[in-house]
Amino acid sequence: MLDDAGFDGVICADHLIYPRELSSPYPSPTGKPMWPADTEWPDSWVLIGAMAAVTSRLRFTNAVYVAAARPLVEVAKQVATASVLSGGRVALAVGAGWMREEFELMGQDFATRGRRLNEMIPALRALWRGGWVSWEGEHYQVPEMMIEPHPADPVRILCGGESDAALHRAAHLCDGWVGTAYAWDDAVRFVTELNRLRRESDRSTEPFEIMLALMEPPSVDLFRRAEDIGVTAVMCAPWAGAGEVVAGDLEAFGADAARYRAPIERFANDIVAKMR
Repeated sequence: MLDDAGFDGVICADHLIYPRELSSPYPSPTGKPMWPADTEWPDSWVLIGAMAAVTSRLRFTNAVYVAAARPLVEVAKQVATASVLSGGRVALAVGAGWMREEFELMGQDFATRGRRLNEMIPALRALWRGGWVSWEGEHYQVPEMMIEPHPADPVRILCGGESDAALHRAAHLCDGWVGTAYAWDDAVRFVTELNRLRRESDRSTEPFEIMLALMEPPSVDLFRRAEDIGVTAVMCAPWAGAGEVVAGDLEAFGADAARYRAPIERFANDIVAKMR
C-alpha cells in the first residue's frame, strides 16, 4: 500500500529482548519503558528483507538500530545483504542504546558503547568496500578478508539520540540524524544545533538527512515549514486517528490489512502528493 501510494520509506524499531529483571533506566522522566514486556520487536533486517521483497521503491531504515550491542562483522554482513537484496534501498540508523541487559546478553561492553559506535561507523564503511577488506582500530580488529555480497553503492549511516554525544556523532561522523517526536520549538532547536555542529566540522555543504516526527496535526503547511528549516523526512503513521483503525490494533495488520488502505490513501492524496 505505502509503495503504491507514493510514500518514501518505512522505519523499523529495534530491541533484542525484554528482561524479567530490568535495572537499566529508560531515558524518560519515569525511567520506565512505555511498552509492555510482551511487545513484539521483529529483527530489523529480517523485516526489511521481507518488505523489500514485495516493494519496488520504498526505502528502509531504523529508528534506531542498537548496533553497538552487536558484533561489528555481524552488523556489516546483515546491512550489506539487505542493501544488495533491496537494490540499495536501505540506510542504517544507529544508536548507542540504553539497556545494559541487551549488551551483556550479546557479550558487548556497555560502558564503551559510545566510543565503540564512533569507531564502528568508519569500520562499517571500510568493510562494505568489497574485495579484500580489513580494519584495525582501538576496539575492533578485523583481519584481511572478503565479506560478500557488498553494497553496490555506499550505505548511508544516520545516528539517533538527543545527547550531546549523539548529536556530535551525527554531525561529525554520519550522513544524517534520526530523532523522535517533538513539539515545533524543540524540533527547531535540534535542527539548529545539528547545523551548528556540521559547520564546526566543515561538513555544512555535504548532503545530510534530518528525520523526525512532529507532535502537531499533519498538514502540508507543517511539512513545508519543516522542510524550510532543514528537515528532510517526517516520520508519521498515516492511519493515526483514522476511524477505520483502532489504536494498538496490531491484529489488523495480519487479519484485515485492507482496513489501513483508506487512511493511507487519504494521507497520500491530501499531503504526500502535494509535497512532491
